[in-house]
Amino acid sequence: MSNHRIKNHRNGRLRRRYLARRLEILRAAGREFRARGFAETGMRDIAEAAALSPANLYNYFRGKHEILFFCQDNALDRMLAALEKARRMKTSAAARLRLVIVSHLRCLLDEVEGSAAHLLTSALPPREQRYLVAKRDRYEAGVRSLIAAGVRSGEFVSGEPALAARAMLGALNWSVQWFRPDGPQTATEIAERLADYLLRGLSTKPRARLQPFSDREMLHATRGHAPQYGKSEHQLAKAFKR
Repeated sequence: MSNHRIKNHRNGRLRRRYLARRLEILRAAGREFRARGFAETGMRDIAEAAALSPANLYNYFRGKHEILFFCQDNALDRMLAALEKARRMKTSAAARLRLVIVSHLRCLLDEVEGSAAHLLTSALPPREQRYLVAKRDRYEAGVRSLIAAGVRSGEFVSGEPALAARAMLGALNWSVQWFRPDGPQTATEIAERLADYLLRGLSTKPRARLQPFSDREMLHATRGHAPQYGKSEHQLAKAFKR
């Protein structure tokens, strides 16, 4: 093996180890955020939970606000990817909206991003707030458009798509307050059942029930848009310099 290939192999291994460590830190931060609240959680608490020294923790994240931003930004990327996939599907409005609902909830209840994706962006500096709020508004507008399409096709009851979208997103986002990973139902099971309830309220044929998406279909829905924990180094630097 040439020196160049040996160097690339070593760099790749170090890179994977670095990303795996960042993932462990995100999980630890999520547990602390849930237990203590964001304001009460310090970097020392996160370092202790991740079995790191505070000084070593700063080699991975500059602060807890960066962790929060990273989780929210990746969560929104996943949700927007599912929304785009739903738009391209040649199927009913209900099936498209179901994909978005299930993807949204599974992302929120994810052990990494979901640990902080629900926290208020007001905890972040103004520039990062504006960046995330713009993304969130784009996502909400897309959900509203899906509902409006269902109203036009006669699948959904007539009404205000904006109000329906906000009520739906509010119900989904509140799930992080009561969901417990060690509870009787998995995140996937809850996502499917909640999708049933929400779609039933919109449908002009409430007795109809769509088939739940398989894990393979859900994976395909966001293929290429899974959380890319390495990409954030440049993205975070760029966003925090806005």
